[in-house]
Order: sequence, then C-alpha cells, then structure tokens
Amino acid sequence: MKKVFETTYRGHHISVENTWFNGEKLFVDGKLQDQNLGFAFDRATLNGVIKNNEGVNQNIKVSLGGALTVECRIFVDNELIYPDHEV
Repeated sequence: MKKVFETTYRGHHISVENTWFNGEKLFVDGKLQDQNLGFAFDRATLNGVIKNNEGVNQNIKVSLGGALTVECRIFVDNELIYPDHEV
C-alpha cells in the first residue's frame, strides 16, 4: 500500500511517499532527496533542502508516524507547512 502527501511551498513541489514494504521517500521538484528503506514501525524522519528566492538553502524536515493511519508533517526551517494547520 502506498500513501502520498504533497504540497507546494514558494514554487517548490514537495512530495512524500510512504509504503509498507519499501519505506519512505522525499522528493523536491521531482528529485529524490532522502529515503528510508524497509519497515518503519513507529515513526520516520526525512530531510531535504530547497533554495529560496535569494539562493539561500532552507532545510526541510518530514515526520511520519501514527498508530492506525500514517500522518505526515512537513517543516521548512522549523515552520510547519503541511498540513497547513495544526491537527
């Protein structure tokens, strides 16, 4: 089973794929930036980078986890951007 979480941040397309057997992947503008392989029983973290309009790197952090369903949180420079509100 595969679940995909997607958002756009300042013109950059961020996509997170989660699968039961093949782990998690972080894509930014279609390019793979981080990957966890195998089973993630409790939670997983992925990291990446985007450049802002001034060419300065901004850090991306993805947190995945949950008991019955997988939840995803995406942060850019420690600011929550996905989901766009606190749950």
